[in-house]
Amino acid sequence: MSPGHREPQNRRAPAPDPPLWLRCRGWRGLASGTDGESRLAQLLREKFPHASAIKVVDISGGCGDMYEIHVESEEFREKRPVQQHRMVTQALSEEIKHMHGLRIFTSAPKA
Repeated sequence: MSPGHREPQNRRAPAPDPPLWLRCRGWRGLASGTDGESRLAQLLREKFPHASAIKVVDISGGCGDMYEIHVESEEFREKRPVQQHRMVTQALSEEIKHMHGLRIFTSAPKA
């Protein structure tokens, strides 16, 4: 080797931030239900008082950044899915501003 030559050092690149689901994983543990789930479910019950089913699940591991929402309501009958989803997002417009993501499932009750 020449006198000015240096061996490359084995340096690792910094690890990327872990994905959201992994960062929040330990926060919730095995507890069922979070304050966020309860708050969102209550808002949906107020907006859709005749809903036959409302289910809210924090899918972020408990940190409240991502939710899955299921609403079954007669108000959705004869509305396209995009209209149904818009009704739900309008009902939760303030809360959505603080979320990372939201999955919405809507339907009208079976006749």
